[in-house]
Amino acid sequence: MTAAQHAYPKLHNAMWPGLVGKGSPGAEPTIDLDTMLDLTAAASVDGVAFDGVDLFLFDPHVSIDASDADLARLADKIGSRGLAIGSLVAPVWPPTGGGSAMGSDEDRRKFLTQVRKACAIGQTLRKTGVRAYGVVRIDSASSPSEWAKDPDANTKRIADTFRQACDIADGYGERLAAEGEICWGGMHSWRRMVQLLEMVGRPKTLGFQADMAHTLLYTLGHNAPEDRLLPEPFLWNDASTFDAALRTVTDALRPWTIDFHIAQNDATVFGSGTHDKTGRHCLPTDPNGKLDVVRHAGFWLRDERGQPTRAVQHVCWDGCMFPNQTMMQRGTWADVLRLMIDVRNAHGWAAAVPASVR
Repeated sequence: MTAAQHAYPKLHNAMWPGLVGKGSPGAEPTIDLDTMLDLTAAASVDGVAFDGVDLFLFDPHVSIDASDADLARLADKIGSRGLAIGSLVAPVWPPTGGGSAMGSDEDRRKFLTQVRKACAIGQTLRKTGVRAYGVVRIDSASSPSEWAKDPDANTKRIADTFRQACDIADGYGERLAAEGEICWGGMHSWRRMVQLLEMVGRPKTLGFQADMAHTLLYTLGHNAPEDRLLPEPFLWNDASTFDAALRTVTDALRPWTIDFHIAQNDATVFGSGTHDKTGRHCLPTDPNGKLDVVRHAGFWLRDERGQPTRAVQHVCWDGCMFPNQTMMQRGTWADVLRLMIDVRNAHGWAAAVPASVR
């Protein structure tokens, strides 16, 4: 193990919590990118800082139509703070200029246009030297209720759109990651997520983005009761039953996982602004959090033999839809960073294999 491998995976903070669920009537105002970057760069725990950020390619943070000059300035802005750029979120949803992956030909054209623009941005940022790793994040941009009107046909249509997106990504040297959430049709249950990835059949280009807050809800069968893994009602002090259910999810999706979000969840759903309800992201110190974040991160970051998978070069904290007051406190990011360091120490590339599996 080299000294460099002791620093992997790199630790990133997501910038989109400054935008998602904010800015629309009745919602909190957005938080500008400079402020999000400054909060990230200022965080430090025992001399360890964030290594980088993941970005949402949407105004007012980063325009999907940014010019090369705009991207050069962006690279300088982020690099000057000692931060790298990792994964990028493509704005594939209708309100952000995209369209449903299972929709009309025009909808799908808009979806693929946004993927193409995001991949081009990713390639340009790699050329600047500020982005050495990371994926382009997508989802079906479709609701479970619309998908349920014709599950088989709609899944096939999403898969076809995703295969076309893979062709685009290959042309730019990018990889795509589909983030499973209960709010995205065809991706709203762990079983349907696996089915979709297998149907696309492009594992070198399309993988899974696992977010611990979202995948916890897979065990509860929100929007897919037929795929629920926990008994109903479930008593959360039954740790062994919860672990077994979560193992089913992680064993099925870990082989596909190429991007990973560390997060906490209190087992409820939440949405704000125009964002559909999905897994609630909680603070690391939330007493209602149901995850043992450090231990359960190992379900994703270690294989069935207990070996670190080294499948991701960076991990990201997703504090989506946190109140602005919470996000503006430096202590929030110190707590987040401390938790991420603990995850890396426990399951990073240099982590030891537990004696029980040697």
